Amino acid sequence: MSALMKLVLLVPCCFFLLALIKFLYDYLWTPLRIQRMLNSQGIRGPPYRFIHGNNREVAEIRQEASSKPLGLTHDIFPRVQPHMYTWINRYGKNYLAWDGVRAELVISDTDLIREILKNSENVYRKRKPTIYLSKMFGNGIVLIEGEKWAKQRKLANHVFHGESLKDMTSAVIASVETMLGKWKGQEGKEIEVFEEFKLLTSEVISRTAFGSSYLEGEKIFAMLNKMSLIMRRNIFKTSIPFFHKLWKPADLLETEALAKGIQDCVMKIVKKREDRVANGEADSFGNDFLGLLVNAYHDLDEKNRLSLEELVDECKTFYLAGQETVNSLLAWTVFLLAIHGDWQEKARREVIDIFSNQTPDSKGLAKLKIMTMILNETLRLYGLSNGLMRKVGREVQLGKLVLPANIDLLPLNVAVHHDPQLWGDDVHLFKPERFAEGIAEATKCNAGAFFPFGLGPRSCVGMSFATTETKIALSMILQRYSFTLSPAYVHSPVAAITVQPKHGIQIILESLHYDA
Repeated sequence: MSALMKLVLLVPCCFFLLALIKFLYDYLWTPLRIQRMLNSQGIRGPPYRFIHGNNREVAEIRQEASSKPLGLTHDIFPRVQPHMYTWINRYGKNYLAWDGVRAELVISDTDLIREILKNSENVYRKRKPTIYLSKMFGNGIVLIEGEKWAKQRKLANHVFHGESLKDMTSAVIASVETMLGKWKGQEGKEIEVFEEFKLLTSEVISRTAFGSSYLEGEKIFAMLNKMSLIMRRNIFKTSIPFFHKLWKPADLLETEALAKGIQDCVMKIVKKREDRVANGEADSFGNDFLGLLVNAYHDLDEKNRLSLEELVDECKTFYLAGQETVNSLLAWTVFLLAIHGDWQEKARREVIDIFSNQTPDSKGLAKLKIMTMILNETLRLYGLSNGLMRKVGREVQLGKLVLPANIDLLPLNVAVHHDPQLWGDDVHLFKPERFAEGIAEATKCNAGAFFPFGLGPRSCVGMSFATTETKIALSMILQRYSFTLSPAYVHSPVAAITVQPKHGIQIILESLHYDA
């Protein structure tokens, strides 16, 4: 064999050997090194399994938990995140697990959570999203960092705070009145409110943030819901990024097609704004969220300008987040009030005292103390369950722990919100009176004990809007109806982007015999 032939054979062999060494380094050496490092500091957890991490165990535990019937209990942690519940009880409040090759430090220690989310040294950043999450939110405000985040957060703050928030009230009221109009004649009949509120919140986010009706955004919502379902069924599947470049699974191909479809729909709505200005029918792109985005898209200053991709991704973020958050909060609040008629009556008396039979207004909404207590307790029991993932940017000391760079951190609110050491032995009971003197008193001044919308600079920008919309809808419902839980209801909360009722929430309406 000639020297040239040997060289030709040697080159691919060297490349293969280098690739194999890198693969073993990434998928065996690095995980075992991190595991040893954290074990030596007292952090335990399920051991790393080659390539798959703990994903197979997670799937098995979740399958077993979902196969068992659940009584009418608010102790939902073992159901919505059964693997985390199991491992916290086995390994302690802070434990190390493995999402494939990625180290994931799950944290339910409130002092550490506060330090991570406040992120005063800018060390704990958003983790790199999975490929499916990335297709869903892209360069939207949920996932981005640095100057891009600051620019887009400023736009969002302008829309969802202060006077802009007050201006949205009339649009919310109009949407609620449309929903309640459909409920007339349904007294004594069963209504599935989770789907009702999905339509309501979709209409509200369309009107207030995009100046359009639900019908115009219907295709976008449908495609986003499909993307959400695909993401959920792939969340615990092991992924090797290199393989996706060689072969794309059917779910990824469908997600890419949906993302393209959403971009086309958003751009049709944007073009209508641009055409109205070009034709002299309007003198601006509008003052709602979409108007601000289109203004930024056309900004002459490159520093402030949004790219087409950024504009579309912000629209996707607010269509989905604006709808999902309020939909779940409204549905679970009605569920809890349907069970706890005493609190339903307390809330109704407060609403009637403040608004009589008139539509809610901003001044009155601020006075709804009992309703605020009820919403906080609902968020504690049925709030976000997936945690708030972060990534360690460089080696850092967190509390007494020394953490290596590039591991993931998961401050787990469902664990904290259901911790009897923080809330007492009645932690799983619906007791809004916990919040009678405000959040600080309820959590005994422990700022890391209650964070349904996050903490620190990355807390949810739409928090005020979500609670305002929920208060308006609840007030208008309570003015007109009393309601009880239907015997057909099956309690089965599941973890999606928010906690959702797998089989919906069925209630029976009774009219209060007057029109508000």
